Amino acid sequence: MKNTYRLLVIDNDQFTTNQLKNYFSSHAVMNVVKVIEDGEEGLNYIINNRDSFDCLILDLLLPNIDGLYILDVLKQKRIDKKILVLSGYKDNKVIENMSKYNIDYYMMKPFSLESLEIRLKDVLLGKKAHDYNIEMDRKISKILHSLGVPSHIKGYSYIRESIKLMYNLNDVNGGITKEIYPEIAKKFDSTTSRVERAIRHAIEISWNRGDYEVMEEIFGHSVDFDRAKPTNSEFIATIADHLRLSIVQF
Repeated sequence: MKNTYRLLVIDNDQFTTNQLKNYFSSHAVMNVVKVIEDGEEGLNYIINNRDSFDCLILDLLLPNIDGLYILDVLKQKRIDKKILVLSGYKDNKVIENMSKYNIDYYMMKPFSLESLEIRLKDVLLGKKAHDYNIEMDRKISKILHSLGVPSHIKGYSYIRESIKLMYNLNDVNGGITKEIYPEIAKKFDSTTSRVERAIRHAIEISWNRGDYEVMEEIFGHSVDFDRAKPTNSEFIATIADHLRLSIVQF
């Protein structure tokens, strides 16, 4: 394993780039070596300085030429770099189009810097998004089974997908109703109200039959077991946070 990893950021969102520079300014193994806000300038830099960085953090929406064009050129020129794409695009066609490029991870905006750090570590250690998704599904399934959520009910699938979405959300307050329920309803051809009810039902079952020690480990003192079960948002956000903290640091 290398001592340090050099990050090249191509993104014209100054709020995001300032956050990245500040967050990684004193990081032990990752450093932002350059930030470029223009697509054409970024592509020229990559072509002429391909040995100056280890991982490219790329936004899709850029001035002059967009991130997709940059990815096209990198593929044509066979410039093989670790690539993490950041984007606010929620169009499934755009996301599916990423599969033809040699990117390592696609992360939606907004995101937490802690989640980005974890994904970067996965990328730099050679873990592809497919491998990450399989591992994440396995971890979530193990937790839900320990919490007593039956795998045959709809709420189980809804909760599992909700946790993965919440995992990458920066603002968890209100995110479940504005972002997660509609996304889950769309994916499973349902409605937001049915998703909400199914998740609530699954949590009720969990609170009656789950492993108390596992519940105590995950929820700690955030929930009074004798008084009430957690809300849907509390349940999903707490498990997502538990997963973040359980990731082994390198």
